[in-house]
Amino acid sequence: MGKRILTQRRGRGGMQYRAPKKGKIAPARYPEQSGELLKCKVIDILHERGRNAPLAKIELRKDKFAYIPAVTGLKVGAQIEIGKGAEVKEGNILPLAEIPEGSTICNIELNQGDGGKLVKAPGNTATLFSHTTTGALIRFPSGKAAIINRNGRASLGRIAGWGRGEKPFLRAGPKYHLMRSKGQLYPRVRGVAMASVHHPFGGGRHQHPGKPTTTSRNAPPGRKVGLVAARKTGTKRLARVKMEVKRK
Repeated sequence: MGKRILTQRRGRGGMQYRAPKKGKIAPARYPEQSGELLKCKVIDILHERGRNAPLAKIELRKDKFAYIPAVTGLKVGAQIEIGKGAEVKEGNILPLAEIPEGSTICNIELNQGDGGKLVKAPGNTATLFSHTTTGALIRFPSGKAAIINRNGRASLGRIAGWGRGEKPFLRAGPKYHLMRSKGQLYPRVRGVAMASVHHPFGGGRHQHPGKPTTTSRNAPPGRKVGLVAARKTGTKRLARVKMEVKRK
């Protein structure tokens, strides 16, 4: 009798496959909007487990702090301004309506007051293209553009910590602990390398699935592996689609 396959065990939601809470500092979000201009001081630059970008601990007022993703060039002792009327310089946090066109921004609020949801990965930055009657037109690192509420806030500059991924993992141990802190599985074993009792694609004289790798979205746990609800598969079909796009 075989054991449950990996997708079944992970779907159960046990502690083994959850991101650990140990080492977490605080949610990285902007302080609540008060309508007044806040002049804050950077107390410390911290590392939080499972987060690639460093956190900046800022002092709002006596014994009241907030944590935000640090931008490049931010250091301990620096002064930053938050809110309407803040100076347009790197590190300050302003509403999109007050940021000039062509500025590089990060940690953007998708909705007013949500604390910052977009462009928070290390080294990422977006560009504020223009101000429209419906909102601010922003171009994201992916190349896509969208119109965001002009009352939402954003940080001027680029998220710090870029270049971190260029350092190679020389051993499997550091890689394991990094993936564990994020709640991600490591290492990942291919299904064709398993025995047939452990995975639908396992077994056989050679490593091959032995059946179509696409599966229904409504497939039961244990069979819902491979390309779930895939509309297109195969390199030839993908190349044909690219050629059709170029012709258009």
